Amino acid sequence: MEVVKSPAEQRMLLENASWGTYERLIAEREERRTPRFFYDRGVLELMSPSSEHDRISRIIAALIELLAEETGLDVDNAGSTTFKREDLERGFEPDECFYFSDNAGRIRELVRDKGNVDLDAGDPPPDLVVEVDITNPSLNKLPIYASLGVSEVWRHDGERLVILRLRDSEGYTEAAESGFLPAATTETLTRLVLSGLTLDRRTWREEVRDSVSGPENRPD
Repeated sequence: MEVVKSPAEQRMLLENASWGTYERLIAEREERRTPRFFYDRGVLELMSPSSEHDRISRIIAALIELLAEETGLDVDNAGSTTFKREDLERGFEPDECFYFSDNAGRIRELVRDKGNVDLDAGDPPPDLVVEVDITNPSLNKLPIYASLGVSEVWRHDGERLVILRLRDSEGYTEAAESGFLPAATTETLTRLVLSGLTLDRRTWREEVRDSVSGPENRPD
């Protein structure tokens, strides 16, 4: 067992952990948000985020919802839902995740009917996952996301946001802009996350709207 601790996050890495152990830990945690679990074919990471980590994550989530609203795009925030597939022996719990357009409507119906998302039953994975990594993660999560079919990952290292888009089942490549939110570029997102951490909320929301439509189109 390897334990990695830092002021930013606390992580514990367990090797040779069975799928049964992974599912038991999820069940024992019940409704608590931490620790979050990531599982990759026998390797299990337990991660407890810091307040800085969660603050950045919440800013990015609010930013995505505002950008979707401003561009008229339907969006559903699935938060840090547990996604797992037993046949692939992989699972993850993102900082934030989202469904867009038709998938947003579909996932609302699924949750209303069943109460949860079940990838083993063929339910869709999230379209976009947000990952905040202020310290170097113990477990590389990109192969997990790729194998489960997550189309896009936004990764923030505490200073800069990077957009990663899935090109095939093997991995991601860095992209200049989002495939779901046309107004979202790496430069714009990095700037808006930083201002979201420093500005009052009303001023920040106006800045986000201006990034889409321009200040000249803002209502008086």
